[in-house]
Amino acid sequence: MKTFIALVHKDEDSAWGVTFPDLPGCFSAADTLAEVLPQAVEALELWFEDQPLAEPRSMEAIKAEVADDLAEGAFLMAVPYMHTTGKPVRVNVSLDRGMLDAIDAAAAARRLTRSAFLAEAARNEIRGAH
Repeated sequence: MKTFIALVHKDEDSAWGVTFPDLPGCFSAADTLAEVLPQAVEALELWFEDQPLAEPRSMEAIKAEVADDLAEGAFLMAVPYMHTTGKPVRVNVSLDRGMLDAIDAAAAARRLTRSAFLAEAARNEIRGAH
């Protein structure tokens, strides 16, 4: 997993805007602050569908580049990007029996396998979609 630094800004009477200094043209918007991170994660996923995987710069390098924006009220946010390969790997995980029963019930209610449910839950947690 890589973490890209996003610049978050909001003009009066507008949505929250998100840009990625390392990825020109990659941007998103959100109506509420709570939606900023999930929308930014989605923007990264869409961006890398058509672009080669890039190496993110450090927070310090980005901060120096966008110092004027930060002085005007913008802020920086770390946004995780999880590169998926589509190749499942079997793992051994130990869980409390009650937790496993709850996972199985929730998976069945969503018509998912246990593995698919756990992967989706982990993906949502990493994305910040609480």
